[in-house]
Amino acid sequence: MTVVPITSPDLDAVEVSWFAALCSDDYQFLGVPDGDLRSSWAHCSNIVKEAEAQGFRNILCPSSYQVGQDTLSFVAGCAPITEKINMLAAVRCGEMQPIMLARTLATLDHMLEGRLTVNIISSDFPGEKADSNYRYQRSREVVEILKQAWTQDEITYKGEVYDFEGLTTDPVRPYQEGGPLLYFGGYSPAALELCGQHCDVYLMWPEPKEQLAERMKAVNTVAEKYNRTLDYGLRVHCIVRDTEAEAREYADYIASKLDDEYGQLIRERALDSGSLGVSHQARARELADKFGYVEPNLWTGVGRARSGCGAALVGSTDQVMSKLEEYQKMGMRAFILSGYPHLEEAKHFGARVMPNLKTCSLPEAYGRVPASTPKTPLGVGERR
Repeated sequence: MTVVPITSPDLDAVEVSWFAALCSDDYQFLGVPDGDLRSSWAHCSNIVKEAEAQGFRNILCPSSYQVGQDTLSFVAGCAPITEKINMLAAVRCGEMQPIMLARTLATLDHMLEGRLTVNIISSDFPGEKADSNYRYQRSREVVEILKQAWTQDEITYKGEVYDFEGLTTDPVRPYQEGGPLLYFGGYSPAALELCGQHCDVYLMWPEPKEQLAERMKAVNTVAEKYNRTLDYGLRVHCIVRDTEAEAREYADYIASKLDDEYGQLIRERALDSGSLGVSHQARARELADKFGYVEPNLWTGVGRARSGCGAALVGSTDQVMSKLEEYQKMGMRAFILSGYPHLEEAKHFGARVMPNLKTCSLPEAYGRVPASTPKTPLGVGERR
């Protein structure tokens, strides 16, 4: 299987991240709301603190218009209660005027002392049904304006959506030299073009390995046009136990009360429910065996109760480690994991798998430290 070029060094070290369930996506039983697990500051901040305690290097803070908490406010609140873990803030491009967004993200980066990363999202807004090419053009312009604001003293930008002339950027420079790393996922040609030209980490949802390899090659081809290389990441759920039988039994357990009609409602309420990526997750469920496995140890049952990332690694410690090693050999550098319930599954993964992984912080591997503020970066593979 082809291994694509990557940006950062030492592929044997990976960024292992967890997931803060801001969008009311935490269950004991999939698709069955649980008051104790609902999206709240208390619950979700506990997930962040537990992920840090377990040695995860980053945590995805998702965004939704329908349910949950405001992402950037949540990330700000996590700054004083964390010390080591990076925060991956999901940003829906166009939701905020881009120069104000640049200032907000720069402020967050200072509050976190360089621990901010950004997940760029192109999506419709409530009540909006925009053409895909327009949405990606809007996102492209937002990213290009962010980069101007973070690296130049003046913003002059003439695009299809935004038009600025001679605006000063003081004091919106981020803590990190050049600004936070940009993580991005999308399957359409316009998405690949945006990522290949401007972003740092290309994120994928779980599919059979051959299809993941095709996506990596496709976006790498775009990046090569701009004389760039990318890092690659996988967003996937995880159930790890001492034995495969125990893990599969738990997968069956969390799906045991799922009503498929209600699960369909959950999927359809998401603004990305009609996206190309979501359709590929649905296709993986169609190809799965009668137990929901589309390939060994990759279970698609989670996708019955959520839009977006719809499959889980399910197996023993050795089996999950083997899957992660296979992905690494393909060229993947980042894993964004989650499990149900998120607090307990972070402990399971932390106890069983994290001690066996050489981990890194991608912003530090990239050397994103401010020139004016001396700081000893964490070495690649060094555990905090």
